[in-house]
This record gives sequence, structure tokens and C-alpha cells, in this order.
Amino acid sequence: MSDLVINDDTCIALTVMWMIRIGTRGSQLALWQARDLQSQLAAKSINSELVIIKTKGDQIQNLTFDKIEGKGFFTKEIEDALLANEVDVAVHSLKDLPTQMISGLVLAGLSQRASPADILISSKSVHDPSRILRLKSGTRIGTSSIRRQVQIQHFDTEVEILPVRGNVPTRIGKIDNGEVDAVVLAAAGVERLDIDLSNYNQLKFNPIEFVPAPAQGVIGYQCRTEDTVTRSIIAGIHNADTARCTNVERDILRLLDGGCQLPLGAYVHSDYAGNFHCYTMLGTTLGSPINHFQCSWSTASGLSEHIVKHLKPN
Repeated sequence: MSDLVINDDTCIALTVMWMIRIGTRGSQLALWQARDLQSQLAAKSINSELVIIKTKGDQIQNLTFDKIEGKGFFTKEIEDALLANEVDVAVHSLKDLPTQMISGLVLAGLSQRASPADILISSKSVHDPSRILRLKSGTRIGTSSIRRQVQIQHFDTEVEILPVRGNVPTRIGKIDNGEVDAVVLAAAGVERLDIDLSNYNQLKFNPIEFVPAPAQGVIGYQCRTEDTVTRSIIAGIHNADTARCTNVERDILRLLDGGCQLPLGAYVHSDYAGNFHCYTMLGTTLGSPINHFQCSWSTASGLSEHIVKHLKPN
């Protein structure tokens, strides 16, 4: 992260002559994230505008992630706009951002972490409190995440998993139109959009048991390396506590050379003494055993390597 610090003179100059262009996807959740950054900038008397960019992941809705070539399904086009000086800051769900940064770009700041957990939202008609997922045998659960798929099947082999795509309201809507009986989503997105779930049953998973994607619940702010003024501004809203834990999670992903298709879960939190508590899972294919590993560590040094050695010993 940048060590640059914005000062009052810079703020005054930016208020008068600077407009920060924020690159974002156009979904409701992406716009919420971009507007949240706008409000933080406005609190510093800095003007900004949103530039909506369509990504490959937005344009290709008929394929699951494993059928789309490459990485960065939801980030590449926004990063291209940054490099072309069409925007000044790119706002990403950090879990979507590849760990290998494109030359010329830098991750300049992170938001405070919202809930890292996944949430299971289901029709009330399939509720069965006697079962571990509280769903009847044969319930159709929609998710295109291989990480979620392997964990769902780990807990209940009698449900049916169907691939679904779309933004948060669209996926919930698939319960209403009968395409699926339930969906699994990131709780942070549901909570940020303040979606009314009163017509559904909900099961919010414990992230140490149903392990989330690395950096789930965190917003990342990306800038051009050479743009020291914008980097300085973003450094002023960067959450260092978030970074301590998500740096470990993303380093595990990097060491495993993973992307959206890798069934990896990683959740790290730190206690009042600064110790790290890590919960991870790695699957292979649907129906195969999951390798779980958890540990506590006093420093980030060597931690991700230690975890990867146990997650993937061969």
C-alpha cells in the first residue's frame, strides 16, 4: 500500500481544480461500492464522478465461470480504462481482483471489511429444520461458484446444485420464478443493498465452517502507479487492519495460482494481541473430499506458505 499522505494544501487544490473519475461496473452492488467511495471523498471536499464500464463477466451471462477464458472476469476492462487514463480509481470487490497486479497499476487502498460470510437464502417451502442446511432433500441450490458448490455438497449430498449467474437481486429473483429453490450469496452484498429477505428463509454460515472466498466483504481501490496525487487521497481512507488479514488470504490464493475456478476458501482474522487465526479449505472437483486446515500464528511472515504446504502437501 502507498505510504503517501494527503495534506490540507492538496485537499484545497483538489477541491478547486480536480475531479476524480471512479471506474465501476454497473450492477447495483458495484454502484453502491463506488458511491460509498464517493461519499468518503466528499467528506474530504473532493469532487468525483462515476464512469460505468461493462466487463467480460457482465457481458457473458450464458456461461459459468469455468467456461470463460482467462482471469479477471469482472476487472480487466476497468483496469484497461485506468491504464488508458479514462478513470483515476477503479473500485472492485477485492475477491474479484487477481492477485498479480498489471504493470502500471497498484492496489492503493482497502475498505473496512463487511461480513465475510456466505448466506443461504431459500424458499420457505423447502425448509426442513432437521437437516444440516435446513433444506429438504432434493432442494435445488443455485450457485456458479465451485468453492460454494463443493462445500454445499460436503454438508449435504442430497441437494441438487444448479449454475446461476447474475447480480444479487437477479439471483434471488430466480427463487421467485421457480428456477431454483435457494441461492448462496456473499452476505456483504445482501447487507449493503439492504435487501428485504422477509419472504425467504436465511442461513448465514459461520465463516470458520463454510469458508468464504479470499478477501470476501472487502472493497479494493486501484490506481495508476504514477498517479501519486490520487494514490495519496486513497491512502487516507485505507483500512490497515483489513489489509493485515486479507494480504494473507490473497497470498494463499497467489501461491496456489488460483482464480474464480479454484475451490479455495480462506478467512483470516486477528485478535487484540495481533495474532492471526486462519481457516482455509481446498477442494478439487465436485464430490471429492475437501482438505481443511486451520492454524493460529503470531506473525504474517511465512504464514501463507505454511498454510499452502498443509492445504496442498503434494
